[in-house]
Amino acid sequence: MSEFSTLSRDERALYNPAFTGLIVARSVQGHHTEFGTPCPVVVATLAAVMALQPTIRNALPRSTASGLHRWVQENPSVRTSMTLNATAIADVVRPGLLMALQTRLLACEAQGRLHVPKGALKKAITGGSDDVVVIQKAARLLGRWLPSAGSISTIMTLLGVRP
Repeated sequence: MSEFSTLSRDERALYNPAFTGLIVARSVQGHHTEFGTPCPVVVATLAAVMALQPTIRNALPRSTASGLHRWVQENPSVRTSMTLNATAIADVVRPGLLMALQTRLLACEAQGRLHVPKGALKKAITGGSDDVVVIQKAARLLGRWLPSAGSISTIMTLLGVRP
């Protein structure tokens, strides 16, 4: 998926930089809600990559009280999806992250962590379709949940991906 023009019409709609930037911002928003601190770029990117995959979205727990280790063990399709798709989807998430920074939907702290500037993003999640809403909610949940499982290297190992 390195060439945006080679994607199908549906893929271009889903993976356009404005939308993927919004998904990254929702994960940053979720992280801030849970931890009260700016979000590491790798967590925001990983959450967006996961939220864009239907297999993973459909398997997500309803709350952050579930343990990530157990969830991955109970849902082997998550690890398979990440192994097969993470690199390609990350290639379309990165331009969205850049666009979110350029348009000031996101800001980067001096330490390289992301935050949503005040007033840049509404807390209420809306969208033109159910899929758009579900993807945003998944990204926000993942932003809140992923860091609770330990270090980013532990999380990525559990998911079967490398930084």
